[in-house]
Amino acid sequence: MFNIDKSQPVMVTGATGYVAGWLIKRLLDEGLAVHGTVRHLANKARLQYLYDLAEQSPGQLQLFEADLLKEGSFDAAAAGCAVVFHTASPFTSQVSDPALDLIQPALEGTRNVLRAVERTASVKRVVLTSSCAAIYADNIDLKEKGLSAFDESVWNTTANISHQAYSYSKTLAEREAWALHDTQQRWQLVVVNPSLVMGPGIKADATSESFNLIKQLGDGTMKVGVPNWPLGVVDVRDLAEAHLAAAFTPEARGRYVISGHDASFMALAEALVPRFGDKFALPRRTLPKWLVWLAAPFADKALTRAMISRNVGYPWHGDNRKSVRELGMQYRSLEETMNDFFAQLVASGAVQAR
Repeated sequence: MFNIDKSQPVMVTGATGYVAGWLIKRLLDEGLAVHGTVRHLANKARLQYLYDLAEQSPGQLQLFEADLLKEGSFDAAAAGCAVVFHTASPFTSQVSDPALDLIQPALEGTRNVLRAVERTASVKRVVLTSSCAAIYADNIDLKEKGLSAFDESVWNTTANISHQAYSYSKTLAEREAWALHDTQQRWQLVVVNPSLVMGPGIKADATSESFNLIKQLGDGTMKVGVPNWPLGVVDVRDLAEAHLAAAFTPEARGRYVISGHDASFMALAEALVPRFGDKFALPRRTLPKWLVWLAAPFADKALTRAMISRNVGYPWHGDNRKSVRELGMQYRSLEETMNDFFAQLVASGAVQAR
């Protein structure tokens, strides 16, 4: 059992990220000293919103320059910290080379952060932001593995560099984290495995595939319909709470599925209809699988027919009971998540009424 001293600083990698923004806000609100890492310190205007968060809270923020691919670059930020939150990892569909764009930064980044932890005697716990993608690659995995739900005992065994490369990168990175953890006894590893993260960003122009998805729901891209693609969803603000609990709950251990809802693309759209349906071209129907299979490669190069075959029409169920029981998680409604998110994009002009 690990009791963490909150008077010591904590480190958050990838401080400008979508998930990291809310995590840093919560840590600062708790009065903690936060060491955030960014790739470049020179662009102060891009980082100002983080300093503004600190000015509005009882906590303190110090930013450090670090590179996932550079050995030793996290040492300065880790110095004196009791907890390290490793949130930095690429999540994008714009991939030209999966090995370079996804796998190398995920895997080498995890190694370099945890090597910094090894060199920092003050660190007692590491909270790794993994993903449900390290648990499964495709919805059909649930059926093929004879499962009723995806839980913490399940590992992704079907992704590879050619199929679901993002899932493959998250699986490799988490397995590497556990392997490095198991070589020592000084620090403890706790892993959060979120499903698809949705909800408003700390800033409205955050870069995340979640922002691209909700824009496409509202800008008419998907007005003809959406595939019957079940998925799990968690609010980014709830995910920040999960990180906080994973760090400071003494009994926390192992992996945690962090997912508020079993949903689907249509469920995401339907959550928006009562408030925004009159003014925005939200999808109202589910497309037949054969049509999605035929059109997918032409509509989106990242969407392969293998992905359509193995996901569309197959159920997704996530078991979040461990997170509720051990971390005290209480999840927001899907309607609150989606409406808050969409309203932010409307206010910023990212989505226009028709």
